[in-house]
Amino acid sequence: MKLSEIKEVLKTAEAVNFELPNGTFVPEYFHVTEVGLINKNFIDCGGTVRNETVVNFQLWNANDYEHRLKPQKLINIIELSEKVLGIEDHEIEVEYQDSTIGKYDLDFNGRHFILLNKQTACLAQEQCGIPSDKPKIKLVQPYTDDSNSCTPGGGCC
Repeated sequence: MKLSEIKEVLKTAEAVNFELPNGTFVPEYFHVTEVGLINKNFIDCGGTVRNETVVNFQLWNANDYEHRLKPQKLINIIELSEKVLGIEDHEIEVEYQDSTIGKYDLDFNGRHFILLNKQTACLAQEQCGIPSDKPKIKLVQPYTDDSNSCTPGGGCC
């Protein structure tokens, strides 16, 4: 989900709720403690230099049971971040601490935001010898000689 998409959703949302991949929810009294721009410059295993940029939201559970982040408040936080940090319309990555800090992709299911597990991947599969798709195998019906075959209950096996 891109930054522009979350802002559109928040315009009509009644509440801001985040569902974890296991179906549980981030407590409704969470705080958005950071909105930032993360640039990752790296080289993949094939030697290609890459650059990725994401907008990072950090969610924090402060046990502040009276706190409820309203949609307009989150829009205000996002817009301030865009203005001060020069954030453009990038994909959003969400950080949330469960047993350790997890990083998630973000989606919306029509009712609440969904935190999606991120996956690692080899970005240079052709350099590593990993086929991008499984080879297609054409299956053919083997020739059978019915006069020399067994049938269930026929006693030939």
